[in-house]
Amino acid sequence: MPRTTRTITFSLPPEMADRVDEVMKQQGRSRSEFLREAVLRYIQECEWRQLLQYGEARARAKAIGPQDVAGLVEEYRTEGDSSLT
Repeated sequence: MPRTTRTITFSLPPEMADRVDEVMKQQGRSRSEFLREAVLRYIQECEWRQLLQYGEARARAKAIGPQDVAGLVEEYRTEGDSSLT
């Protein structure tokens, strides 16, 4: 049966490693669990930032400002409601 995980080795400064160990003990989690979640959250944050940058660029290109958002959302919702009937 193939492995469902890969082992990756990396180093941390001693102070950071101590902080990781302290938090994982407080949470009753293994180091692997703790670091998997930390990496996943970092990846999600990077993806979210990319999405925001894309949205901001598209809004600038279409001259859409914060004042336009509520109206666009309402327009979208109204179009969505009419497409259901």
